[in-house]
Amino acid sequence: MGLVSIITPCYNSEKFIAETYQSIRNQIYTNWEWIIVDDASIDKSVEIIKSFNDDRVKLLEQKVNKGASEARNKGLNLANGRFVTFIDSDDLWLPNFLEKTINYLANTKEELVYTSYKRVDEDLQPLLTDFIAIDYIDRNRILYNCPIPMLTSVYDTERIGKITFPEVELREDHAMWIDLLQKVRYARAIKETLAIYRIRNNSVSRNKLKIALKQYEVYRKYLKMNFLKSSYYTFFWALNGMKKYGKL
Repeated sequence: MGLVSIITPCYNSEKFIAETYQSIRNQIYTNWEWIIVDDASIDKSVEIIKSFNDDRVKLLEQKVNKGASEARNKGLNLANGRFVTFIDSDDLWLPNFLEKTINYLANTKEELVYTSYKRVDEDLQPLLTDFIAIDYIDRNRILYNCPIPMLTSVYDTERIGKITFPEVELREDHAMWIDLLQKVRYARAIKETLAIYRIRNNSVSRNKLKIALKQYEVYRKYLKMNFLKSSYYTFFWALNGMKKYGKL
């Protein structure tokens, strides 16, 4: 049905990257390439990646750390697949993730699909209830928060082309989905849980005040909204975020 390009930014992931590879290697759907862009790691990440001995794994080494957004764009430039998906270097897919998502896109002629996922701690112990994918996300809905994760999203480049990540600090994923949903009417959902997302204590995304300020900048600077509109959407983004993580 077509080659899948899997794109991963990697930075100091020696503890997790082999598990991520194993989850990709275990996929029932085997027509994939895994493009890893190492963002100047100073641990043994590159050494571990080179040990995989798999022709489907392609490694690009950056000498200077430039962040996940640029790393993903470098990966997109190298991608040869009809279908594009993303997985971070500490997350996991269940064996039927690619099979289910690619079959869904092929059978329904949709452009973008994502699935539910488990939420665990660094040691893969349950931390929160599963995040359940919401169907029919459109551009208006995604302004209120970003329910579409990198981890379980797949899109069809034959239908919409490659969508790159804008230069938006820390919120580039949300800005990219906003851009993509100008080309796609809906993001469709598979309710089944098909991936595992690690919630790490030292993650940048755990600094909620900093992220909120960057989210405000998405509306104010990137989307050119006025102060009131930007504040309105930031408020609902924060509210939905608290609901997502069980704070309300």
